Amino acid sequence: MRSSTITRTTAETDISVSLNLDGTGVYDNQTGVGFFDHMLDQLARHALIDMTVRCTGDLHIDDHHTVEDVGIAIGQALTQAVGAKTGIRRYGSCLLPMDDALVRAALDLSGRPFLIWNVDLPTPKIGTFDTELVREFFQALSTHGGITLHVDMLHGLNSHHIAEAAFKSVARALRDALEVDPRQANAVPSTKGTL
Repeated sequence: MRSSTITRTTAETDISVSLNLDGTGVYDNQTGVGFFDHMLDQLARHALIDMTVRCTGDLHIDDHHTVEDVGIAIGQALTQAVGAKTGIRRYGSCLLPMDDALVRAALDLSGRPFLIWNVDLPTPKIGTFDTELVREFFQALSTHGGITLHVDMLHGLNSHHIAEAAFKSVARALRDALEVDPRQANAVPSTKGTL
């Protein structure tokens, strides 16, 4: 079973993340940041990754450390769970509409982290959530998950819709990339023989 549990404790956050890459999208995410929990739920549900996140963070300062550090921990858990990447499809992409928003995500589980972020969230807040933290989460996920990740907003007016479409499109791309390819179930998808 491709699963992992990561704990990460700093002076700013105390985090536990459990992932099962071969799940059905069952989630239980509690970070103290309501909108972020909603986005993590979308990530798990649409990637078909069972995910449990617990985070106690310094929310009296702001949400930044919680969001970034959860991204770090999920990236680390993903790296541990996928292991040597034997048999995975490696690449995934999704063009996802959500009402006014249309977001495209393309990714490579290459082990070479890189984020291209062409997403313009038109408001500084979604409720009390700072919209700039959406990018911070994906930067941390990409870096610590070893993911080359491109996210492009093609259309969008509503910040909530745009952010949610970003999480869902990345989730669907992850689902594709993590699936085992029956044509090469015992091979690493690289001419180098390793990822």
